[in-house]
Amino acid sequence: MNPSQTAWLKRLFALLEIPAPDPARQFRRIQVVERNIMLPIKVVFIGMLWNSFDNKPWYGQMIGPLDVVVETVQYIFWAYFLISAIVASILLAAERLPLALLQWTTVADGLVDALIVSALAVVSGGLDSILFWLFVVLIIRNAASIPPGFTQLALNLATSLCYVFVGVVDVSIISNQDDAMLRTYDFEPHEELGQPFMLRLAVLGLTTLCCYGAQVLLERQRLAIEEAQEFASREGQLHSAGRLAAEFAHQIKNPLAVITNAAHSLKRAVLENKNSAVQQIEIIREEVARADKVITQIMGYAQLSEGRVEKLNTIEEIDRAITQVFPPAMPTGITVHRSYEPPFPPLLMQRNHLSEILVNLLQNARDALGEAGNISVTARCRRDLAVEISVCDDGPGVPPEKILRIYEAYFTTKEKGSGLGLVIVKHNTELYGGSVRLESPLRESDPGKSGLGSGAKFTVIFPAKALPRPFKK
Repeated sequence: MNPSQTAWLKRLFALLEIPAPDPARQFRRIQVVERNIMLPIKVVFIGMLWNSFDNKPWYGQMIGPLDVVVETVQYIFWAYFLISAIVASILLAAERLPLALLQWTTVADGLVDALIVSALAVVSGGLDSILFWLFVVLIIRNAASIPPGFTQLALNLATSLCYVFVGVVDVSIISNQDDAMLRTYDFEPHEELGQPFMLRLAVLGLTTLCCYGAQVLLERQRLAIEEAQEFASREGQLHSAGRLAAEFAHQIKNPLAVITNAAHSLKRAVLENKNSAVQQIEIIREEVARADKVITQIMGYAQLSEGRVEKLNTIEEIDRAITQVFPPAMPTGITVHRSYEPPFPPLLMQRNHLSEILVNLLQNARDALGEAGNISVTARCRRDLAVEISVCDDGPGVPPEKILRIYEAYFTTKEKGSGLGLVIVKHNTELYGGSVRLESPLRESDPGKSGLGSGAKFTVIFPAKALPRPFKK
């Protein structure tokens, strides 16, 4: 296969690949299709078969191969009845069971249903049986219950192979009947699988592909609508936060300007005779300047309304932050270890917010190490589709008595630190419904430490489909 064909196949697989629905939606699909629709239908179906076996025995007078098949089907029915009872008990208790068990129960039940329909098709006409259309129904049912992916395609392929089994058994039975038996049962002789069989098999294949393609299109449309809604919601929330911060800063800076002007006037009035007053006024001016600096930093929140929410690639943003903190042109004794576990869902947030989180964590780790050491940056997607990013160093760590204060504004353990880095990290993370936690000192058995020594490990978690929290005054 040449490179162009390989690239074409990769694009095709990427086009057909969509993420599985979230656990809540998958549970609802199983509940509606399997418990609310299929379970009552199967109860009626089993009741009809039971009545047929009770009033018109299908076994007891074996004449030929067909009679053996009929008796075998009845024994299969009792096994199917037992399996269906177990599946029904699991579906009725679905709320108390894990989703993985429900999913595999659905797959197993779909395969068992295909086998029992195959057996019934063999004894009710074989290739000419009207039960062929039940295979089409089973494929549609599998597509409704099981999310698009390898499992759905494999199950529908197995369903189609069950119909192939019907054709093979039917041809085998007919070929072993004599002319008298064929006339007795009014069978049409056929010694091989012909054109009608191939057409029906094509119908099953097209149904499988159409169901899968329709799901892919609908799922992509749903994801596009959800992303558009999330974009709009996040941008609206951030704009509201920015407007509120700008108004707050504007109202505070005005009285500060009046105080500053008054201090200048007072200084000129007492400059010659009141040295102590001048000293006090200088203190006032210094405090006003400090307060003004704080307000200016708070005004940074007003930048929320200036940016825009983007669909960010987790790995690219982490690598960009590492390059910013550790430029390749500036050699250092610190080694950065990277460990990523893709694929990652896109992060819907402003790029500068994520950059501030990552850069601040990396700068803290760099400052803690000094001239040399190791930093481990790991990222993974959890089962709930939340993105988890950790920055771990083998520095001295954070003393236990200071852990509870590290997120306080202006609290710092560094000589020249501003005390705002972790405040920004916490604010930006929680703005998107996420969380940040610290582990320090690390133990040698810590799984996220990757063999590094004792130090500090900061972990930020961004939940999937999480809207920003309301901005409160």
